[in-house]
Amino acid sequence: MPDMSLIREKLLQIEESLHRVRRRSSNIQSPDDFIANEDNLDKLDAIAMMLIAVGESFRKINIETEGRYLEKYPEIDWHGVIGLRNVLAHDYFDIDKEEIFKICRRDVPQLLNTIQRMLREI
Repeated sequence: MPDMSLIREKLLQIEESLHRVRRRSSNIQSPDDFIANEDNLDKLDAIAMMLIAVGESFRKINIETEGRYLEKYPEIDWHGVIGLRNVLAHDYFDIDKEEIFKICRRDVPQLLNTIQRMLREI
């Protein structure tokens, strides 16, 4: 049985990372905004780094729980969350601004809701 206090700590770190993603993307109104100026390019870089950290943390949670914990929350595409980390880490110079924009707008809010539910249920 995994140490759920350690899982909880990782979930809190993930939650904070996703709040940073939301804050950093709050003034981005379209994918092209990411490349409009240096400040927004810096935001894109920072968002990508947070998404890498989130994916890596969920990968570790999945390993530590032998896949049983994340499967309790099928509303999230965990393979996609963890896989995004690999794409961003290995193809960093080919970041797809449209995909990151969609993730910020669509996926991050849903993931945050699920993480908050996970934290309540621990």
